[in-house]
Amino acid sequence: MKHAGFIAGIVVAAVAVTGTSALAMGPGRGADVTFQELDTDGNGEVSKAEMDAHRAARFTKADTDNDGKLSLEEVQASAQERAKDRASQMLERHDANKDGFLTEDELPKPRREGRFFDRMDADGNGAISEQEFAEAQERMKEHRGKRGHRWHKQN
Repeated sequence: MKHAGFIAGIVVAAVAVTGTSALAMGPGRGADVTFQELDTDGNGEVSKAEMDAHRAARFTKADTDNDGKLSLEEVQASAQERAKDRASQMLERHDANKDGFLTEDELPKPRREGRFFDRMDADGNGAISEQEFAEAQERMKEHRGKRGHRWHKQN
């Protein structure tokens, strides 16, 4: 049961980071948006103008003091709001017995269960050394850089 709190903390942190990144990146890379939300004229196609309008609307919603700029506080507040929404959706989706709580057995199983650990455990001894951990972090940084995710903190 100790793991449930840890896992929940990771999920909340990941959602918060994702929300902040999504706001900075604009449409198409963040919170899920439906085709119908983007297709504001209902013609069955999404134009660049509609995409730009969606992005502008998200910016305007986050710019709570209407100064045309997003402060750190505004970005954090926007990310927190999306994190709350996503956490609520996660609870609703995975709370099998509908008691308002997630137990460890209700949490979704990782898609590649164990493979992440196995990749980090380079020597296959069943434990991750500090060196293996640092090497894995470096590989993840390189991978993110190749995908263009340059907003991640570089150490």
